[in-house]
Amino acid sequence: MQASGVKVTDEVIAVFNDMKVRKAQANEEEKKKRKKAILFCLSKDLKNIVLDDGKEILLGDLGSTVHDPYQDFVKMLPPNDCRYALYDATYETKETKKEDLVFIFWAPDSAPLKSKMIYASSKDAIKRKFEGIKHEWQVNGLDDLKDRHTLAEKLGGSSIVSLEGSPI
Repeated sequence: MQASGVKVTDEVIAVFNDMKVRKAQANEEEKKKRKKAILFCLSKDLKNIVLDDGKEILLGDLGSTVHDPYQDFVKMLPPNDCRYALYDATYETKETKKEDLVFIFWAPDSAPLKSKMIYASSKDAIKRKFEGIKHEWQVNGLDDLKDRHTLAEKLGGSSIVSLEGSPI
């Protein structure tokens, strides 16, 4: 499919780089500002991929209460329109704890055809800017998302024993 000519804004690239680079020496304040998940959308004129205003989850937002950031992320997705998302998945295999960024292309069946087409044709533009992403997931409905097993499959299949601190 031909690229749509959509540009990725510097702000989107900065957020990606910030999420990609984990500062091992980050203090608690810095950790709280780290993004767990963020949505990106097309600008109103359909020329740029921009941050979806207010659609982010910061580690500090999670607080100390038992909270499932994955479920919060799923709730952020618009039911009838497409989005791109980055989700910082924390998971454990039998051997080790890991964190990986997952690039998600949300294209629900209920989204307008025009939206699905322009998001699909613009996906390569954003993917090219997100160097080093190991996991990509196209999701076409909440049924694909609501079960964390599906994300675990994307991250490493049967070797995953927990996701976001909850057993699989």
